[in-house]
Amino acid sequence: MPKVSPIRHILKAITWRVIGTLDTMFLSWLITGNAMLGLKVGLAELVTKMILYYIHERIWYRVDLTKFGAKSDSRKRHIFKTISWRVVGSIDTFVLGWVITGNPFTGAKISVFEIVTKMILYYLHERVWYRIKFGVSREDEY
Repeated sequence: MPKVSPIRHILKAITWRVIGTLDTMFLSWLITGNAMLGLKVGLAELVTKMILYYIHERIWYRVDLTKFGAKSDSRKRHIFKTISWRVVGSIDTFVLGWVITGNPFTGAKISVFEIVTKMILYYLHERVWYRIKFGVSREDEY
C-alpha cells in the first residue's frame, strides 16, 4: 500500500467539492432558467454538503459491517457508503432546490439530473486523481 499525504486528500476533497458545486449551479440554472437561482442553490449546497459530509463520515466511522460478515475495508462497505452519501446528497439538493425556488418539482428535477451527472463527474475525477501522483510516495503500488 502506498503512503499517501493528507494534503493529497485535502486537495482531492476541495477539487471534488468545486466540481460538485459547479455541477449543481449549472443544473439549477438550466432547470430554472435563472442564473441567480443556480448560484443560490450551489452556494447553499457548498455549506450544507460540507456539514452533512462530516456527519456522514462520523456515522460511517462507527458502522460495523463485520456483524453482517463484511470486512471493515471491504467493497461492500464502500458501495454502501457511496450509496448512502448519494442519497444524503440528493435529498440535500432536493430540499435546497425546493426551498430556494419555492417549487418542490424544481428541487426534484435538479436532484434527479444530479444523480447522473455527479456519478459521471465523480468517476472522471477519480480517474484524473488516479493518474496524478502528487502526494503518493510509491507509484508502483498505487
